[in-house]
Order: sequence, then structure tokens, then C-alpha cells
Amino acid sequence: MALSFAQQAIPYWRLSGFYFFYFAVVGTLIPYWGIYLKSLGYSSQDVGIISSIIMATRIIAPNFWGWLADHTQQRLRIIRLGSLAASIIFAGILLDQRYWWLVLVVSCYTFFWHAVLPQFEVITLGYLGNNYHKYGQIRLWGSVGFIAAVVGLGLIFDVMPIRFLPLFILTFLILIWLSSLSLQDASAKKSDGQRQNFLSLVLQPTILCFLVASFLLQLSHGPYYTFYTLYLVENYGYSSTATGLLWALGVLAEVAIFIVMHKLLHRFSLRSLILFSLLVTSGRWLLIAYGAESLAVLLFAQLLHACSFGIAHAVSIELVRTHFKGANQGQAQAMYSSFSFGAGGAAGALIGGLLWDYSASTTFLLAAVSVLIAFVLCYFWLHPVHQVGGEAHRE
Repeated sequence: MALSFAQQAIPYWRLSGFYFFYFAVVGTLIPYWGIYLKSLGYSSQDVGIISSIIMATRIIAPNFWGWLADHTQQRLRIIRLGSLAASIIFAGILLDQRYWWLVLVVSCYTFFWHAVLPQFEVITLGYLGNNYHKYGQIRLWGSVGFIAAVVGLGLIFDVMPIRFLPLFILTFLILIWLSSLSLQDASAKKSDGQRQNFLSLVLQPTILCFLVASFLLQLSHGPYYTFYTLYLVENYGYSSTATGLLWALGVLAEVAIFIVMHKLLHRFSLRSLILFSLLVTSGRWLLIAYGAESLAVLLFAQLLHACSFGIAHAVSIELVRTHFKGANQGQAQAMYSSFSFGAGGAAGALIGGLLWDYSASTTFLLAAVSVLIAFVLCYFWLHPVHQVGGEAHRE
């Protein structure tokens, strides 16, 4: 695999390494952040609020940095600045863990951290050029980084106190910055096309439907990302190692789908893939809501992460790529990130925090309902244009 990329002058391992360290942060933060906050004595509502801040800054930050990157064409400089600033600010958690200090540090560090990924997606697509369908073969290393972090820390936190979590997050943030120093910005070569009016592109019915569906999909993930580990540990007595392995299984399924995603994109339409993903995701939340006492059910539900995240994300990146060309790419990737992982994720974490102590199962049931609404919207209004053989085809 790496040889074929080398023959095309694509820095496969340097691009992959960046994704590895970036999602190692995610694999450290998402499964264990709630447990860390609980160990400090915070309530479920406090956990939901602080976790929602991590996602809420993703509403504003990527759009600001995306606009700046598209207008300055200094994409890699913004990535380096964002990752370095995030590392320095996050270190503040080592100084104090009082509530308002945590809110301040999390708000500031994530403002810079969220500058990083959408712009790096543009750089990766810039390197790939006409080989954009091989995006999944690079992005899968992010999933590997997530697995390495979540499994490794699951083993570590069975024998070591959870209070050491910020040290691991800080280490991976620094490694993101160091890996960004090894790259050059290939996106500028791809951004010399005529700039179309960004707002007119966004206001297309297909794009509006896509953004609303992305919001609802990530809203449904909010309780999972924020409380899944707590759910299994506190409600069903699973160990940190077991929950870490379950997280890893889900992301391993994601890796598998990324490996074959280029084949799926050639065989099926974007619309069919996203509809399938949404329907399966709804079923996944119902399994977790009412079948978590069975390890077999949880194992199957985690395998469905291949659909709820893997297929959905790959299709979303492709849909944005086909609808937003040249100088609009950075802003468009940032917009997708803001509506989905930002606004949707924040709303899901906040709603989950408010409902969790009342009923964990009901929280996951509402997640299933929200993604079913997204399915209905996409069934009637999502008709993306897909680029095939140099010609645009409406699905």
C-alpha cells in the first residue's frame, strides 16, 4: 500500500502519522474524560456541560480558521499554530482542576485544537489529487491511533489512577504539533480555481439537508461519546480494560471500512450509503440502550461503528469535496465539522448530561429517534452530485 503512494509522491506515512496522533488524543479524551471529571467529584450534569464545551467550540473555531486559511492560503501554518497553542493551553489543567478553571482551559485549548483537522483534510486531499478515493487508506491510521490510545489507557488505568489522564492528552497534543513540522502544504496548488459564492453553494437544498442530517447524526453520538464508558462501568460493572477493548473494537470496524471505502464509493451512490448508515446507527443506539447487559449484543453494536462513523464520515468528506471546489474547500470542511461534530456533538453531550441521571436507556432511545429523523430528511431531500469520470452526475 505504502509503495503505491510513494510512487505517486504522496507522503503516506507523514500524513498517516498526523492522523494517528490527532485521533490518539480523541481516543484518550472521549472514553476517559468523563471518568476523570467524575474522579474530581463533578456531577453528571457538570460532565455533560464541560464535555459539550469541547464540541461547542467546534461550532465557531473551524469556521474562523477555515475562512482565514482560504483567504491567506497559509493552511499548514495555521495547523502548526493551532496544535502548538492547544498544547500550551491544555497544560493549564495540570495547575488547577477547579470547575471554572477547567471551563476556561477547555474553551481556549479547543478553540485552537479545532483549527487543525478540517484544514489537514484539505491538505490530504490536495496531496491525493485525482486519487481522492484513497483518502480512507490514509485516514484509517487515525482510527489505529484511537485504538492504540483507548486500549493502552484501559490497561493502564486498571493499575494507575485516572488523575494522570491530562499527562497522556498533553503528550499526544505535542506529538501532533511535531508531526505537522514534517509536512509541506500541497493544498495551495489545488486552490487556484475561481472562487464561487460560498453562501450560494451552502443554500442548495442538498447541502442544507446534509448539514441538518450531520447535526442530528452527531447529536445522537453525544451520549455515546460522553457517557458510554461510565454507562458500562457504573451500570453494568465492566472494567476499564473491557470498556477500552469495546471502544477499540468499534474503531477496528471503522478501520476495516476505511480500507474498502474506495470500492464502496465506486459501487454505491453517496445517497444510498448515507441512508444505510443512518438506519444502522439508529439500531445501534437501541441495542446499547436495551441490550448492554449482554456482552454479545455490545460486541455487535460496536461493530456497527463501521457504519455510524466510518461510512458516514467518508461519504461526508466526499460530498463536501464534490460540491465545494478550489478556494472554498477549507471553509466547507470547517462548516461540515462545525455543524456535525461541533453543534451536533455539543447538543448531544448537553442533552445527555441533563437526562443521564434520569434514565440512561431513555437517553440512548432519544439518540436513536434523532438519527431516524435524519434518515427521513435524507430520504426525501438528499440528492448529491457525484463526480464520475470527470462528469457530474446527480444521484
